Amino acid sequence: MRPEPPLSLIALSAFCATALSSALWVEHASRQAERRRHAPHHLIHIAGTRLHYRLEGPHDAPPVLLIHGNLVHGADFEASGLLQRLAQRHRVLVIDRPGFGHSDRPRGGTVWTPAQQADLLHRAAEALGVHRPVVVGHSLGTQVALAMALHQPQSVAGLVLVGGYYWPSLRLDRWLALPGAVPVLGDLLRYTTAAWTARATLGATVKAIFDPLPVPERFWDLLPRDLLLRPLQQRAIAEDGAHMVPQARALKDRYAQLHLPVTLVAGTADKVVSPQQSVRLHAVLPQARLHLVDGVGHMAHYAAQAQIVAGVEHAVAQAAAAADEERRRLDPALRRDDGARGAPPLAPV
Repeated sequence: MRPEPPLSLIALSAFCATALSSALWVEHASRQAERRRHAPHHLIHIAGTRLHYRLEGPHDAPPVLLIHGNLVHGADFEASGLLQRLAQRHRVLVIDRPGFGHSDRPRGGTVWTPAQQADLLHRAAEALGVHRPVVVGHSLGTQVALAMALHQPQSVAGLVLVGGYYWPSLRLDRWLALPGAVPVLGDLLRYTTAAWTARATLGATVKAIFDPLPVPERFWDLLPRDLLLRPLQQRAIAEDGAHMVPQARALKDRYAQLHLPVTLVAGTADKVVSPQQSVRLHAVLPQARLHLVDGVGHMAHYAAQAQIVAGVEHAVAQAAAAADEERRRLDPALRRDDGARGAPPLAPV
């Protein structure tokens, strides 16, 4: 009579079989989602990274670059209506950040910090002919926008920062994200336990970021669950969540170097990122405009578009005035012409 295998071996075999079945199902669901949801707009390859982008608005209009936050992708700006509103008077570029939507996130030694993403998006915008835009960032996208303005100051005409995280603090979500950001371990989790946790909690997570406002139906139409739940996007979410506090720590001592128009927008009911983050940044940048919007949570770009558009228009006007002043400084003929036109009439003696 053959001896029975030990219970530990039976349990290990059952665990491995369950994990393998989960991984196969998750990979199948991911491939099905990508087959159903083809990239709706355009693709560009920058430094070996495929980026999905949308470019809207008049070709000769002032440029705007929209940078989305964590969890979502570029279609979030379409779902909110902000893209369409800005595109009436501006040339608007929206890029899915690496790993989100239809953009990939190669490994190959690249650490996808917000600063690294800022460099890549800057290069993509330049390649697409979008030069010196006003950059609108939401949530974690504000860190990308700030890194772009600080590292390539001549490439940004102004900043509109919505619901941003600027000052390092103790955040539980960062520690929860860390295991998923670890190579190999994170991959194992995304194909097993984390895959099912994400599916069980996605609805509640989205509800929390919109709270106290309801989640618009258009959000789920343009950001379908199956795309948000793919392992690639879940990896990007985990890695960006893990980098959030270190990036704030890396940038905080440089905020005073920002000498460009800045508009800060935050919802007073934001429970994801405290609006005090924006209040504190405004204290460092007294020239910045601050809008605290009552009754609005983290997704302020759905409810505070008038303030965001006004911030874009202010930055465009300031950039135009600065460019005009620079032209007059460099061209003596313009200065003489100004003097002739602007000289007051002589008073009678």
